Amino acid sequence: MNQQLEQAKSVIAQEIAALQMMSERLNEQFVHAVNLIMNTTGRLVVIGMGKSGLIGQKIVATMASTGTPAFSVHPGEAFHGDLGMIKPDDVALLISNSGETDEIIRILPFLKYQGNHIIAMTGKLNSTLAQHAHAVLDISVEKEACPNNLAPTSSTTNTLVMGDALAVVLSINKNFQPEDFARFHPGGSLGRKLLTKVGDVMHKDNLPFCTPTSSFRDVLQTITAGRLGVALVLNEQKLVGIITDGDVRRAYDKSDDVKQLCAQQMMTTSPVTIDVNERFADAEALMHRTKIYSLVVTDKESVVGILQIYDMK
Repeated sequence: MNQQLEQAKSVIAQEIAALQMMSERLNEQFVHAVNLIMNTTGRLVVIGMGKSGLIGQKIVATMASTGTPAFSVHPGEAFHGDLGMIKPDDVALLISNSGETDEIIRILPFLKYQGNHIIAMTGKLNSTLAQHAHAVLDISVEKEACPNNLAPTSSTTNTLVMGDALAVVLSINKNFQPEDFARFHPGGSLGRKLLTKVGDVMHKDNLPFCTPTSSFRDVLQTITAGRLGVALVLNEQKLVGIITDGDVRRAYDKSDDVKQLCAQQMMTTSPVTIDVNERFADAEALMHRTKIYSLVVTDKESVVGILQIYDMK
């Protein structure tokens, strides 16, 4: 195998091993940290220096998008006014692998004076940071994946994954649902599917209607004019069937004289429908479950539109 590939595999293996060891060390301190955050009326303040700070920013982003209000404070800026951002009811998550980072340690007196609960994320359980924390999360590693054991690699991965574990466990305990996630991500595809209603997306103009007695030719013309590949069969304004391109082809293959065919002989009865006020995501799930490409949209039993699988993109 290529030498570079071997080296990459070794790095990944070392980081996986470090994560496994961290997982095995998880204890009641993690539970205590979760409860501290769950029970606060404030926010989670994440503070880290250097690469720990960068990982902290990702933890903040994950927390915020999964239902835990959080923000980050740069420890260097903290002593130039940013300490005012931290309120007494906030919980502070301090990240320092050594537990002795000067910029982090200098913040401890202020937090203790305010009465903030402190969660330490550190690799040294006997460090100054750990000794002053209410809960300690062990992110220690035996060795960094860096061959010189210098660059934060395995330790920052441990920090990141510990943050993910905190965020996800908090979201589960808060019963955070996909709809909640969508509200915080309205611009994404998930947000669109979960927040958008069927009526916002459906085709509603020039709907392709025909009657049970419509001829084969009329049905073809209706499907062609509608440009949706279907014709909706109404009997006295009540939906009684749907005719797709596939239905037309199958009827053509089976009939000796298509001129004698009418819509009632080609249609699929009891077509699948969905209410105009249902969620777009529910409509997508229904179409996949029933394996259909066109879904009839109704409003109090009246046909008001058509939704197609191609609208789900």
